[in-house]
Amino acid sequence: MKAEERRKGIVHLLLSAADPVPGSELAGRFGVSRQIIVQDISILKAAGFDIISTHYGYVMHRTPYAERVFKVRHTTEQTADELGRIVRQGGTIVDVFVWHKVYGRVEAKLNICSESDIRQFIEGVRSGKSTELMNITGGYHYHTVRAESEEILDQIEQALTDGNYIVPER
Repeated sequence: MKAEERRKGIVHLLLSAADPVPGSELAGRFGVSRQIIVQDISILKAAGFDIISTHYGYVMHRTPYAERVFKVRHTTEQTADELGRIVRQGGTIVDVFVWHKVYGRVEAKLNICSESDIRQFIEGVRSGKSTELMNITGGYHYHTVRAESEEILDQIEQALTDGNYIVPER
């Protein structure tokens, strides 16, 4: 694994972690020494990532990535295509949420950033483990999407529009 890929992996892991991630865990996961992780964290901080080192591990406070929420609608059969359009443009699907008339906002963290993540998600839904949140709102749902720039988010929006997934604002 190259250093740039490893750093992207570290960012993804820290963004999706609920608790601080120890340096030893990062080192083990990426097959490098703790010294390399410390160097990677320094480089990421210099690049604008607000990573805090605690005695429990590393925490991502803020990210320089751009985020946008997309309101979309599609069928279960179209889910893989919708997610793929986002990932192929360089986006990460941070979450999915719906507005339920009784419960309000119902949200689930996804952190999908690769074709492999999409396959795992689809397998989980198709295996009957659970159903997609969009099913309780007639297919309507929202995704928070993160990307390295607003331009990439614009490309993602166009890809979703081309697939007829974007719900027009009223």
